Amino acid sequence: MTAELIKQQLTAALKPESIELIDDSAAHAGHAGAKSGGHYNVTIVAEIFEGKTLIQRHQLIYQALSNLMKKDIHALGINALTPSENT
Repeated sequence: MTAELIKQQLTAALKPESIELIDDSAAHAGHAGAKSGGHYNVTIVAEIFEGKTLIQRHQLIYQALSNLMKKDIHALGINALTPSENT
């Protein structure tokens, strides 16, 4: 359920060309953070990242997911690319 929300919110906010989300939560079972949210890795390709630094790209993603970051997402690995970088 959370994985779909993540995809929906990133799509609405960033209009990505592509998005791949991997839910690694099961690999962290028993870990203290697993109680309060999942572990995810996202690769997102979007034109909006053009001309942005890595930090600015991550900030855009965190802003798009701000309502999920406190309880639904414990850890988020990010690979944010422009279309020209995705070759």
